[in-house]
Amino acid sequence: MLRMALVFLVVAMISAVLGFGLIADVSFDAAKILFFVFLVLAVVSFIADAFRGRDRMIDPV
Repeated sequence: MLRMALVFLVVAMISAVLGFGLIADVSFDAAKILFFVFLVLAVVSFIADAFRGRDRMIDPV
């Protein structure tokens, strides 16, 4: 998902340089949305992992 956000950001930058304002605006908005969705899912994943309470296995030597 983060990769898609970066792709949309690159598309927005290229289209802005070439003068396609509407495409740049839409691509930048898509990149922002995907980035914030990625951040929310990452935080939820970290919190869920912290509350899961799984035991850490110690390698027997």
